[in-house]
Amino acid sequence: MSGIKILGTGSYIPPMVVTNEDFAKIVETSDEWIKTRTGMSERRLSQGEPTWYMGAYASKEAVSAAGLDGADIDLIIAASVSPDYSFPSMACMIQREIGAPNAMAIDVNCACSGFVYGVDMARRYLATGDVHHALVVGCENLTKLADYSDRSTCVLFGDGAAAAVIGLSEGTLYSSFLGADGNGAKSMVCRNIPPHNAFMPEERIKIDDGLPSTNDPYMYMDGKEVYKFAIKALPDALSNAAAKINFDVNALDLVIPHQANIRIIETAAQKIGLPMERFYLNIHKYGNTSSASVPLALDEAIRTGRLKRGDKAALVGFGAGLTYGAVIFEY
Repeated sequence: MSGIKILGTGSYIPPMVVTNEDFAKIVETSDEWIKTRTGMSERRLSQGEPTWYMGAYASKEAVSAAGLDGADIDLIIAASVSPDYSFPSMACMIQREIGAPNAMAIDVNCACSGFVYGVDMARRYLATGDVHHALVVGCENLTKLADYSDRSTCVLFGDGAAAAVIGLSEGTLYSSFLGADGNGAKSMVCRNIPPHNAFMPEERIKIDDGLPSTNDPYMYMDGKEVYKFAIKALPDALSNAAAKINFDVNALDLVIPHQANIRIIETAAQKIGLPMERFYLNIHKYGNTSSASVPLALDEAIRTGRLKRGDKAALVGFGAGLTYGAVIFEY
């Protein structure tokens, strides 16, 4: 089997720190309420840094850590739900910034599963032999989509970016399982610009898409439904990826999950039968950064020595769409 080798990682964390106490000044909440329900203490918010800028910064760090130059990158996959433009793509902006003229550029929108999807996509390109070095980036400006009068959602999200340069590794451990449930699309929604043109009649065609009817430019989340989905999706994705290669999840040295809610991770750990010590957590520092969440934790785990060469690890994502996925690999 052809696995992957993570050659280098990097990240960008906005310098502005917003604590639970800061939120208590603008909405009816408290440090205790947020911490006990989510595990979050603070998060980083953009001070105006564009999403592409954060992604490019993290990418430069990752390419440098891999001992490579931008010209060595053959593929860029950028995952985000909060790009700066409908077009050009985030991946093209990052390609320009890191000086990667030989790279094809692809954007993916799989919400909080985006980086996991991107890693598996990269591995499949690498396996063809046409691609030798792939750059996978998760970058988000989620807070621009948050309604700061809604205490149930605004306290949850942060901004940031992280990236990994990936190569092919022959004969090493690898498995993946990716899935989606479009029936759950209504559980987490952020609408885009509605259809509009100079010739549109007053009697417009209206199509019921089954999603919440709101024209607000902010995200909507049905917390209870998302929670029910997540506590099932996380263990299912990991178990299914393991089953494909008859791998015992107890042999995992580290699980790097999407940092959405500490209770989700604790419940999933119990279902899988793994101790919480095997799960890497940084939710208390960064909150939910969607597609940047898993790579931020991955980069931090590598830089702090928590993830070491030869370790068996898993990346697990779940989020809007609804999407979910897991990748098991040897670092």
